[in-house]
Amino acid sequence: MRTAAAILSFVLAVTFLPAGPAAAVVSAASLPGGKTTFVVSQGHLKAASQQNWVRLGDYRFAANGTVSAAMYLWWQRRPQARQRTGTVPDQSCTTKAGGKQSRPRTCEVLTAGGFTGAPDESRTGTYTMSGNVLTIRWKIAQAWTEQWYVRTSPDGKLARLDLKQSTLATHGYGYGSNAAISTRRAMSSVKAFPRALRQDLTSWAGGKLVTAGDQPFGLSAFRACSATTSCLTYLQPSSNTACQKEGGCPKYGGGTRPNVTSIQYYLTMISKSDRRDTLWHWCTCLAMERGEFCYTGKSHVKPLMQIIDDTGAFRGWVGAEASFSTGSRATDMLAVLRISDFR
Repeated sequence: MRTAAAILSFVLAVTFLPAGPAAAVVSAASLPGGKTTFVVSQGHLKAASQQNWVRLGDYRFAANGTVSAAMYLWWQRRPQARQRTGTVPDQSCTTKAGGKQSRPRTCEVLTAGGFTGAPDESRTGTYTMSGNVLTIRWKIAQAWTEQWYVRTSPDGKLARLDLKQSTLATHGYGYGSNAAISTRRAMSSVKAFPRALRQDLTSWAGGKLVTAGDQPFGLSAFRACSATTSCLTYLQPSSNTACQKEGGCPKYGGGTRPNVTSIQYYLTMISKSDRRDTLWHWCTCLAMERGEFCYTGKSHVKPLMQIIDDTGAFRGWVGAEASFSTGSRATDMLAVLRISDFR
């Protein structure tokens, strides 16, 4: 899913908007939450639509009232196939054996198409702050204005963006600090994160929207790999709702005699020079139905951007799901999510 219409592939010069009511309230030089660099996930997710999209990337704010964005875009109008990352976790954290195991299978990790390359789009705009509301006006061919509530973490090291309204997006999350976008933490630091992470997301599948909040994210259950240090893995032994007979596993899933309801999880770094990670997961029974060791069907690919605070510490991720079907758009899976200790 690359560019299309006027909302894609923007490389625009910075211009300034005329002074208006918002500019009169407070100086545009007020950085949102006092932070310059934000990782942002947003999406247009409507139940009745099959032209939904999700975006993931970074916003960078300057004290002169300008803002720039570099974003990855996945859109139902131009679905992209899953992409290999080149990362195959070693056998300290995976297994080459089938059947019921305590470790995920030794498979090359997949991610959303295009996420291993450069962002799809760049755009610029101007911003103002009025109280705790951030307003961004993007300078593109069509009108695009966003408003976000800005919250500051109790320790002051992180700012959070909660979407108030947007001309084009329906859902969004953002987190910012004064750490450079090139600042990221290794998987060893991610694994060692001492506090609880919880997830909020809105997902689209089959013409239905599902919103879930305050879900525990079991980072401590992931296993570090001794050789493939850029990866963490986890075999969830059973699932109460996924991997069921009626969910595509008529021979091996829950409700069948084998009753295989385990899920294979892989969490992998995409780049050493920026915040990109990715989460890949799939039901073991789906591979068994196909007679495969590594599942090649409609797995879940969730590109992520690390949340880093002012001290350079890891605080979670914002992310998106961009899992496109090879068939009907009705069977795509899209989502906007955040996993953080500050929610």
